[in-house]
Amino acid sequence: MGKPTGFMEFARQTAKKRTPEQRVQDFAEFENRLSLPVLQQQGARCMNCGIPFCHTGGMIANMAAGCPLNNLIPEWNDLVYRDSWAAAYDRLDQTNPFPEFTGRVCPAPCEGSCCLGVNEPPVTIKSIECEIIDRAWDEGWVTPKPPQKSSGKKVAVVGAGPAGLACAQGLRRLGHDVTVYERDDRVGGLLMYGIPNMKLDKQIVQRRVDQLAAEGVRFVTGVEIGKDLSADQLKADHDALVLAIGSTRPMDLKIPGRDLHGVHFAMEYLVGNTKSLLNSQFADHKFIDPSGKQVVVIGGGDTGNDCLGTSVRHGCAGLVNLEIVPRPPAERAANNPWPQWPRVFRVDYGHEEAAAIFGNDPRQYGVQTLAFLGNDQGQLTGIRVQQVDWTRPAPGAPFSAVEGSERVLPADLVFLALGFVGPDATIAEQLGLTLDRRGNIQANLGEFATNVPGVFSVGDCRRGQSLVVWAMREGRDAALVVQRYLSTLVN
Repeated sequence: MGKPTGFMEFARQTAKKRTPEQRVQDFAEFENRLSLPVLQQQGARCMNCGIPFCHTGGMIANMAAGCPLNNLIPEWNDLVYRDSWAAAYDRLDQTNPFPEFTGRVCPAPCEGSCCLGVNEPPVTIKSIECEIIDRAWDEGWVTPKPPQKSSGKKVAVVGAGPAGLACAQGLRRLGHDVTVYERDDRVGGLLMYGIPNMKLDKQIVQRRVDQLAAEGVRFVTGVEIGKDLSADQLKADHDALVLAIGSTRPMDLKIPGRDLHGVHFAMEYLVGNTKSLLNSQFADHKFIDPSGKQVVVIGGGDTGNDCLGTSVRHGCAGLVNLEIVPRPPAERAANNPWPQWPRVFRVDYGHEEAAAIFGNDPRQYGVQTLAFLGNDQGQLTGIRVQQVDWTRPAPGAPFSAVEGSERVLPADLVFLALGFVGPDATIAEQLGLTLDRRGNIQANLGEFATNVPGVFSVGDCRRGQSLVVWAMREGRDAALVVQRYLSTLVN
């Protein structure tokens, strides 16, 4: 590296956010860009370790360890330090189809496996990545890359989320005729409607979609395969079919009062909110409005946090976030060693904003929801909860109830952010695809082939709910697998 002692000289710095009081006034992105001199210093912290775990991209203890895309992180860190930004973009572009997405929404497993992170704060990899691609767009280095010749093969990609877009990009650049089918009215899937605008501005998504269209990828929106067009017909019309339909069936909480008005799945809330924002800046009122209401979010993770941030921006009267698990430790536990993803207590943007507005972190840990409560009109008014003790397992359960801990929390709206249980089964049923025990479309990682020849499964519909970076990795790699399959077909 150009600065062998950089990791000893410079402290970790991350991108600064607008203050919570400022950013809750709008739905614009809340992170500011670091200055170039600071970013060069951060690149200099990369310590030329003998084995750079940051780009290994494996799974340890069921969590990502290192970058699933195998980004050449030490190389572009060094190039940033040397002020060679065009070369840094060239190296980043070798592995990552959409760095502007991962640079904004990825939890950065690369940083969790950074060798410097063994005993110091890790290198600011995510901020550096984001600046490389943002500067590349600013400088005009990101241009369409249409194929020089056509293969004559036709491929349909179902689903325009990160996996589908990455696969479509790779297949088109290999010369194939690619059509992407999306049931929503806009392209992007999770990137467009599942992630709020303040984390990922939709103009950034559309910019990349426009680039793919300029390369020759065709997009068909508002068409649900299996309903508006049969999966069998789609397969018959193409040489290969790639399913990237995501894991969209939400996990429910089937307790008394579930049918009360005011209990919603988190994605119902987030999707409607973004659609209304994009269509009318909320003037159409076609969204679940939490203004002036007591909001309870059940479940943590990114989705729960996004519900918090969205509710604060709409002026909710109160905000509580319930998690049944215990509060994570402040530092790595003994059973969570490096280079595993550090399972530690974090404060994300939504937690920070709720604390600034209401005076305290909204999260309550070790809480089980027992029932939703309502009035005579069928409207939600509260929820009954109790504390649980994870140190005392009960028969058939990993925890026990804390005696005398039951209480009622006021609630006008509840958003369920409990995760997802698999893809919609319609396409699989029509094509006769084999599902795994979790209800996902069965296909091996690295092969992506289903039990039906010419049909491939990638992303969350294959692996289950996961990270955007894993979806992009699978879509990228699947393009090469489909290419090999197409090369075996007789014209």
